[in-house]
Amino acid sequence: MSDPSPARAAAPVLDVWCELQCPDCRDALDDVRALRARYGDRLELRLRHFPLEKHKHSFAAAQAAEEALEQGRGWEYVEAVLGRVEELDREGEPFLVEVARELGLDAEEFDTALIDGRHILIVDADQAEGKAIGVSGTPTYVIDGERLDGGKSQDGLRARVEEIADRLLAGQDRAGQE
Repeated sequence: MSDPSPARAAAPVLDVWCELQCPDCRDALDDVRALRARYGDRLELRLRHFPLEKHKHSFAAAQAAEEALEQGRGWEYVEAVLGRVEELDREGEPFLVEVARELGLDAEEFDTALIDGRHILIVDADQAEGKAIGVSGTPTYVIDGERLDGGKSQDGLRARVEEIADRLLAGQDRAGQE
């Protein structure tokens, strides 16, 4: 017997262009948490890297976040690092490995990943794509082709993301009923 329900449409995607040494990204965490809580798996939040030259540990932090994603704890790691931006400023790469250890991740693998650069291509590709679509600072959100710059102000951004996500999800619901 075949399943009569239509195939579930892919969740709308919210790209969150972030830099782990950025105080504005730390301030945006409440919005990201609220969006994850509200939409769950109905909205795919994708971490995208946009390390800024003014933050000397941001490129390594982006690589470490990729290692955390690979080990299955990406957002948890991102939140832990962003919550302690000042420590990252002071301590650099040893801090990134220490956060991994605190979260019960394979810290040795983090250390190795930062040395062998296995995640550099992902970070470089994200940064190049960000530049190509006009990302100039962090945090920046992109949903349904609309870029929302949170680096200048977070005011109203979550409401705008929710408005677009609700519209996209309503469109999926209508399409699924036809």
